[in-house]
Amino acid sequence: MAYQSVNPYNGETLKTFEQLTDKQLEEKLAVAATCFETWKHKTYIERAAIVAKAAELMRAHVDDFAKLATLEMGKRIDEARGEVNFSANILDYYAKNAEGFLAPEKLNPAHGEAHMESSPIGIVFCVEPWNFPFYQLARIAGPHLMAGNVVVVKHSSNVPQCAIAFEKLWIDAGAPAGLYTNLLISHQQSNQVIDDPRVKGVALTGSVGAGRSVAARAGQILKPSSMELGGADAFIVLDDADLEKTIPWAVWGRMYNQGQTCCASKRFIVLDSIADKFLSKFQAALAMQQPGDPMDEKTTKGPMSQEVALVDLLKQVDGAVAHGAKVLMGGKRIDRPGSFMETTILADVKPDNPAFRQEFFGPVAMFFRVKNEDEAIALANDSDFGLGGSVFTKDVARGKRVASRVNTGMMFINNIDWADAELPFGGVKDSGYGRELGDMGIQQFVNKKLVRVNSIDAPV
Repeated sequence: MAYQSVNPYNGETLKTFEQLTDKQLEEKLAVAATCFETWKHKTYIERAAIVAKAAELMRAHVDDFAKLATLEMGKRIDEARGEVNFSANILDYYAKNAEGFLAPEKLNPAHGEAHMESSPIGIVFCVEPWNFPFYQLARIAGPHLMAGNVVVVKHSSNVPQCAIAFEKLWIDAGAPAGLYTNLLISHQQSNQVIDDPRVKGVALTGSVGAGRSVAARAGQILKPSSMELGGADAFIVLDDADLEKTIPWAVWGRMYNQGQTCCASKRFIVLDSIADKFLSKFQAALAMQQPGDPMDEKTTKGPMSQEVALVDLLKQVDGAVAHGAKVLMGGKRIDRPGSFMETTILADVKPDNPAFRQEFFGPVAMFFRVKNEDEAIALANDSDFGLGGSVFTKDVARGKRVASRVNTGMMFINNIDWADAELPFGGVKDSGYGRELGDMGIQQFVNKKLVRVNSIDAPV
């Protein structure tokens, strides 16, 4: 498969890259394996020097990285700059905290003494998506490199320039050859990497289908894996919500990154007593967004990432309507060059409509009215996904009660602010398993070894 860089704003093909041959892939895996044999013995201070340098270089060249993301997948330039800076923050976070996170943990056995210690396992293979072309890479590179592992990465085929730039970042930061390796490979070659005995762990962020395939293959050969998959996050609005504060979060939650975010707000569940007012304000706020060049800071609505993504989303909307959904706004392609779609709200999506259980990965919101708090929670939980969700209310204690009853990996009260390196990220059900970021993120691919000293002379 060819790796092709296409600007979704105008459809221009920027660059094309050939995939690696099997021989080239083997050479890169061999270099990574050799690197691990020395990197695993480096001190945390030695590892941190390189990881922190990479963060420093990202900040020094924020515009260069951001412009690549905007060119390759249409991310608005201000959002792209924010992603680059957040990526640098993640690298710094692990450079500063890894040693503490992986410090030996003292235990208290009935006899003698014992502790748990952490050690790296080897090469970690990471399969990453296009929607956050640097953040996705930073959140696997930061923890796993600081843990003493090395990583090899298959990035999405439509962001090859971002992938190559991130690999070069590590070279510029002084990383040894093989520490971070970008692989321009096919899906079949990905299977070869998973099967390779030198590869000891597999991490994937992507679709449910990709997750099932990769997790099954890794599981067959007993390799640990983490899966961060799709989402259909509920945005619950209770009857006492402050709409002046709620509406901006609703717009951001659905439209950030043109809605192409796994933990975006996708199902708006609003108590009936406040539903009309919410919907009116929500539609008015969404209508303010105007399509334009994502490289222009004044643009409020960019294109979708690829033409195929737009076409697929339009088919999905048409399918929802064919099964009874009502279009409250949008629903069509914007008549202009580039992969632009109208911001869309669907209502009357019933449980027998296939759309009820689907993820809309783009600027499409589903709107639901419910009678009370219990119905809101039941509807939020009636999903195959369980990534994140949010609840809006003036009563924080009430918000906490609702959050505890929603079955997801993450819940947010009066916000949807997941952009903090210290906050573990991940979900349940079809949204996957394992966690990235925070203390939990660095524990995914290390050996947790028990060491015990006992003064008893002989077994009893």
